[in-house]
Amino acid sequence: MTLALRYATAPCEASAWRRQVARAFSRSSERYTRLAKAQQRMGESLWSLLPTQASRVLDLGCGPGHWSRRLAARFDLDCRVFGLDLAPGMLEAARRETPANVDWLCADAAALPLADGQLDLVFSNLAIQWCPDLDAVMTELHRVLRPGGRAVINTLGPGTLSEIAQAWSSPQALLDFRSRERHLTCARLAGFIHVHCHEVTERFFYPDLAAVMDSIKGIGAQTPRPATRLTRSDLARAQRCFEALREPAGLPVSYRRLTLILDKEAEA
Repeated sequence: MTLALRYATAPCEASAWRRQVARAFSRSSERYTRLAKAQQRMGESLWSLLPTQASRVLDLGCGPGHWSRRLAARFDLDCRVFGLDLAPGMLEAARRETPANVDWLCADAAALPLADGQLDLVFSNLAIQWCPDLDAVMTELHRVLRPGGRAVINTLGPGTLSEIAQAWSSPQALLDFRSRERHLTCARLAGFIHVHCHEVTERFFYPDLAAVMDSIKGIGAQTPRPATRLTRSDLARAQRCFEALREPAGLPVSYRRLTLILDKEAEA
């Protein structure tokens, strides 16, 4: 097992990357809600950033639909919520509990199947770090938002999972987390005028290494590479390294959360 591959660049590689990500998250759809406690807690930071009203909302990277359903309840029944995910398995799980005002879409964040200026709000919790083409994602967000619309996004920056890299002695196995500056630049180039990014480290604690890995691998946040599967000695060494990091609360896992607020300029 490895946590993630570095971003592909060639079109054929990017397509293969998307298929791998979709498969990994689809396989984890049944246990995602149970294991993704850190992701759910980080998502709460977006709630206070929502507008008071919205009639058309996109939950980008909706997974099994937790935030889509909450957004549907937050705004009145006249609001239409689109839950979009790359992983068919996640959407299959989401459809088991579908409010009347939610539609599910299987699509790529870099090619949204939505008309120009259609949305009042885009909500995205810990999804766009999986998108190899950040410029394309930002361009699409700007395109589908109406003038005066807003995107609120949680993603991850450098320093995320630093304990994992230290324990496995393999930082190259981690995702290439992009910097705050990179996100701000991409957003401005896409046409967003009002751009803000808040950066904070959040730490979560787990009783043992198995629980740590469940919190990552168990939710699909990894892609398999048989050629680099870990041996028992690798696991034993990682466990010793991680135990050296133990604190009274347990084994720590750090996330460098970037919260983006992107406001599209209103019409004059």
